[in-house]
Amino acid sequence: MRWTIKPKPEPQQIKALARALKVDGLVAQLLLQRGITTYEEAKKFFRPELTDLHDPFFMKDMDVAIARIENAMTNGENILVFGDYDVDGTTAVALVSSYLLQHYPNVATYIPDRYDEGYGISYKGIDFAEDNGFSLIIALDCGVKAIEKVAYAKEKGVDFIICDHHRPGDQLPDAVAVLDPKRDDCSYPYDELCGCGVGFKLVQALAVNYGETIEDLVPYLDLVATAIGADIVPITGENRVLAYFGLQVINTNPRIGFEAIINQIKKKELTITDVVFIIAPRINAAGRMKHGQHAVNLLIETNLEQAEVIAKEIEQYNFDRKNLDQEITAEALVQIMENQEEERFTSVVFKDTWHKGVIGIVASRLTETYYRPTLVFTKSGEKLAASARSVKGFDVYNALQECSDCIEQFGGHKYAAGLTLLPEQYGPFKAKFEKVVTESIEPHLLIPEIKVDSLISLKEITPKLLRIINQFAPFGPGNMTPVFMAEGLHDTGYAKGVGDDGKHLKCKVSQSKTATTGKGARSFDAIGFNLGDKLSLLQDGKRFSAVFTIEENEWNGNVSIQLKVKDIK
Repeated sequence: MRWTIKPKPEPQQIKALARALKVDGLVAQLLLQRGITTYEEAKKFFRPELTDLHDPFFMKDMDVAIARIENAMTNGENILVFGDYDVDGTTAVALVSSYLLQHYPNVATYIPDRYDEGYGISYKGIDFAEDNGFSLIIALDCGVKAIEKVAYAKEKGVDFIICDHHRPGDQLPDAVAVLDPKRDDCSYPYDELCGCGVGFKLVQALAVNYGETIEDLVPYLDLVATAIGADIVPITGENRVLAYFGLQVINTNPRIGFEAIINQIKKKELTITDVVFIIAPRINAAGRMKHGQHAVNLLIETNLEQAEVIAKEIEQYNFDRKNLDQEITAEALVQIMENQEEERFTSVVFKDTWHKGVIGIVASRLTETYYRPTLVFTKSGEKLAASARSVKGFDVYNALQECSDCIEQFGGHKYAAGLTLLPEQYGPFKAKFEKVVTESIEPHLLIPEIKVDSLISLKEITPKLLRIINQFAPFGPGNMTPVFMAEGLHDTGYAKGVGDDGKHLKCKVSQSKTATTGKGARSFDAIGFNLGDKLSLLQDGKRFSAVFTIEENEWNGNVSIQLKVKDIK
């Protein structure tokens, strides 16, 4: 791991903000590092308000989209709400369809089958719309590159409204409206919305016609917060407001489907991290193992007993998904070693029997072992399909673009993408992808980085500091949990490996007076997950440095401050 200490703001800036907010210099520094320079900006950061959300009509084509939906309702047309099978897509479909159904009966949902239809808008979905009398499809979290499919629908008299957040290509589909804040000609003030977020903006615009205010739409924000967390979009600006209020809904008045999941996990209060690692995988498991429609059914269910039945089924899907994920990851690691590819700049693996539903997770797992751009392929019909994952700082989407002559279709983001190719293209693609990455990636990006907000003395760690840091939440990209570094540490004699085979490290650290800190000793319990192999660095009174976050630990009713260690040197 490489430790990178973030630049410290100018001393006069720190002093000025500390004085304005009546906080100490460390807190002022953390805020400045997040781009917060004034009292007003700090107020918006600590106390988000729904009024901070932008006018949805700032988004290009929003007025056209609303007019088309109004026209459909006036004429009694059937509306099909179509979305991707992942968390972002299924939450978006649940949100938009349930809102429309509050005001209009002729609405149905459609989630494509991951294995039969693949990602995004499908010809089968369009045929379903035509066969069942749907003249308007609202596509969510997909569609911005579906040029041919939207043209196919138009020939059949089916209109499209596209709500997407992926990067558009050179040409936009010939849809009635294309809502995408990443459009070059869209001047919407915030372009990091997830697909469900764009769907929410559509609902926010529709609500104007019904005399509803933003407060009336708050119950839908549990869906938006879940999508924000699962899709790993920045939790800044408008996303921060949506996530902040969405978490409040999840913890105080969640929809029945979420309540059924939460009842199974028995956790009192969920953070955005809990949403990402507890709720999102279960919603995703439906699309991975069975069908994404099961997730939508759970999210729109209003009867708790029925929701608990669906949640139990989804829990089983998630259990099966975990087993498959572990099994395929082990096989992929063996394949890399057998092919003697440990020293390459990329990991590209393939087996025709691997389950398509978990290859994205496997790609993420492989990057934990070999920190480099990774693709996991499996057979999908007559073609091969892959999920791609990248490392911080490297744009895998651009790398795939450079390999487009070896690819049938691809799409995605900077750090995650999906693609299909013909079996005979696999070898040339694998060679070209390795070449492109080797020639373009900066070597330091192949070493995992820990960004450190500030050097700290253990004496500066207080309950008050932790209370303030907790108010920085919700955490995520663009607003990560503050990471600190302390030097001159030593274990007080309790260091040991815990968990299976001593995989994790548990210790109690103290700090000697040093030239860096100039302050004396204080001790804290510390836990380092997957750091059991660092135990020898702490033994026999050795001095060491550590990077860590600060958290609250509750054990047998006792609450204390604990350091969650990320690395030790």
